[in-house]
Parts: sequence; structure tokens; C-alpha cells
Amino acid sequence: MVFPLWSVLIGLLLIVMALAGTVLARLPLSTAMLYLVVGVGVSPVVLGWTGFGPLTHTVLMERLTEVVVLVSLFTAGLKLSHGLGDRRWLLPLRLATVSMLVTVGCITLVGWAWLGLPLGAAVLLGGLLAPTDPVLASDVQVHEPGDRDQLRFALTGEGGLNDGTAFPFVMLGLGMLGLHELGPFGWRWFTIDLLWAVAAGLAVGAGLGIATGRLVLFLRREHKEAVGLDDFVALGLIALAYGVALLLHAYGFLAVFAAGVALRSLVQKQSPSAEATKQAVENAAAQPDRSVADTMAVDPQHAPAYMAHAVLGFNEQLERIGEVAVVVTIGALLWAVPWEADALWFVPLLLIVIRPLSVAIGLFGTRTGGTRRWLIGWFGIRGIGSLYYLMYAVNHGLPPALADRLTGLALAAVVASIVVHGVSVTPLMAVYERRKHARR
Repeated sequence: MVFPLWSVLIGLLLIVMALAGTVLARLPLSTAMLYLVVGVGVSPVVLGWTGFGPLTHTVLMERLTEVVVLVSLFTAGLKLSHGLGDRRWLLPLRLATVSMLVTVGCITLVGWAWLGLPLGAAVLLGGLLAPTDPVLASDVQVHEPGDRDQLRFALTGEGGLNDGTAFPFVMLGLGMLGLHELGPFGWRWFTIDLLWAVAAGLAVGAGLGIATGRLVLFLRREHKEAVGLDDFVALGLIALAYGVALLLHAYGFLAVFAAGVALRSLVQKQSPSAEATKQAVENAAAQPDRSVADTMAVDPQHAPAYMAHAVLGFNEQLERIGEVAVVVTIGALLWAVPWEADALWFVPLLLIVIRPLSVAIGLFGTRTGGTRRWLIGWFGIRGIGSLYYLMYAVNHGLPPALADRLTGLALAAVVASIVVHGVSVTPLMAVYERRKHARR
């Protein structure tokens, strides 16, 4: 009888979230907080429908979080319509490199000096907790292509980039623990895991994104073919970019994000009038007659924007479903987490001190205003990406004692982030939007 009960619960949850979405948008709550409560409710703490722990199905958890992060990264890339020459890219690039490095360094120092972790484990902890989450940060990200808000663009770009730039530090930590080959004096890590994997990942994703987009548009414009099934284009490009990158020993997360950015950039270049095209595409997509949309899909002027609109819409829905699955799962396994007493001071230190400090250093010298700088420092949301890296490390032979310690610290940070950022995102962003409109 457990499966029918699960079916009823998930059905009710999805319907309630669909009906109450606009209400939640006005309250100091996030959907992730409610999913977390549902997860705790089905655990042995309340109903007892589940009984698994964080380290009992690690391969399944790694694959689940991996897929959800991939979909979210591609979605984030599709939202960033500004070309790479736009100065807005300066902020996410600095956040994903300088701020990332500072964050890893601070966590490593704290882990080694005060948590008593081996140096390799401290570096690994820094790698898995440094990236911000592209899945749970939707409330502070770019809402739609063309959104020129500097704060949202910076947080969206950072979330897309640093899930890939964190990987070298995860591999470095594993190498220092003897679980990955670093090479003499770390030469293999520097050349392969850092330089090659990052550069190749970005190049593979950008190349495949442009090539796929041009092929689809050529078939539609010139031959009136390949119409419909844009969902398959999205899933196919994600899988293709990720698989090719991994085969080349590059970072698949960066490849998928770059594929989304490249596809959006192609659309932007081939759409003559962004605002007029956007309105025409939205009107066509809203028509009940499918032939109207099909006509728009092969129209030489509107075909690029229509393809991007369809792909983005599908990915956003898929991302929300993935968020439900993973966050409910997190809540369901909290009963068995080996909680660390040190998390009581470590998590506040991470969110209140290390994150704002890393942002201040990363954005030093830029013209980012005080309010934006403060909000970027606060909304360093940890989530599903950190859980993926944790499962990746465990499945690569992390010793059980270290796995327990890192699991307790990582999940404490994720749960705390879901709660404190979920409570604060609505009022803080509302104040930010009011001030922005008042300045205009």
C-alpha cells in the first residue's frame, strides 16, 4: 500500500503547489521549504514511509542530483541573453573564479584548523560547499531572457559557472586523500583537471550549442522540417554536451551551461527585433491551434526565438519537477544524518562571514552598488550541487568516517540555506525591486 500512498501524496503536492504558487510568491516561504517538510513527514520521524539514509543509496543519489543540476544549468544558460562581450559577464566570472577560490581557501583553513579534518578532506569540503546552487536559487535568478537586472544576472551566471569551476577542487581534495591521481607535484591535476577540463568543457558546450541550433534552424527555415519536439532538442543537447565532455575528460557541467548560453546567443544574433519577436512568439505559443505555432517555428524571422522559447519553457518545468524529487528526498533522509555539533558554528560562519567576504574580495574594484553587493553576498544559496559533489566523493572511495563527517556538515549547510534563504528571499527581493523602480 506504500506506492498508492506515495502517488496520492505526490499528486496532492504538485496540485497544491500549482494552485498556491502565486500565494507563496508573496509570503516569506519558498517551495523548497515545503518540499523539505514533506520529506521529513514521510521519513521514520513521522509516517515512516521511507527508511533510507544519506549513505545507503549513494549511486542513485548521485545520478538523481546530477540530472537535476544538468537541467538547471542548461536552463540558466538559456536565460542569459547578453553576449559574452557584455560587461555584465564580469560579475559572474569574478564570482565563479576569485570568490570561488577565496571560499574554498577559507573553508579549507577552517576545516583543517578548527574542525580537525585532514587537509585533503578540508579541501574537499571547500570544493563541495563553495558552489552556489542553480536549482534552488530560482527566486533570485533572471526571470526571463532580456532581463537586464545586474543582481539577478550575476547570481544566475555565478550559479551556472561555479558548479563546474568547483570540480577541480573536489578532484584536488580526492587526490590529496589518495583517491585520485594528481601526478608529480600536482602536474596532472593542474594541466588536466584544471586547465584542460575547464577549457574543453566550455568549448565543447559552446560548439555543440551553436551547431545544434544552426542545424535545427536551417532545417526549419530552408526545408520546413524538424518542426515540433523541441523538448527532444533540449534533452538531446544536454545529453550530447554532457556525454562528449566526459568522454574528453572535461567538465560536463560547464559544457551544458555553455551549450545553453551559446544557443541563446545564436538566437539573439539571428532575431532582428528582440521585443517584437518575443511578443509574436508568445502570442503564437498561446494559441490553441497548433498550426499557428508550427508556422511561427519555420518563419525565417521568428524561428530562432520560437525554438528558444519552447526549449526554455520545457526545461523550466522539468527543473521544477527535479527540485521536488531531490528536496523531498533530502528531507526524507535527514533522520539518519550523522549530525555534527560543529555545524552549529560552522554553517553560520559559512553563510554570514565566508560568503560575504569572498564576494567582497571577488567584486573589489567593480562598480557594483552597496545594496547589490550585500544581496549577492547573502544569497550564496547551497543546495543540490553540493549534495551531488558529496555523493560523487563517497562513490569514489571516501572513507566511511570522513563520509559521515562531511555528510553531516554538508547537509547542515544545505538545510540551513533552504530555510534562511527561503524565509528571506521574498521580503529582501521585494525591497530591492521597490528601490530599483524608485530610482528609475
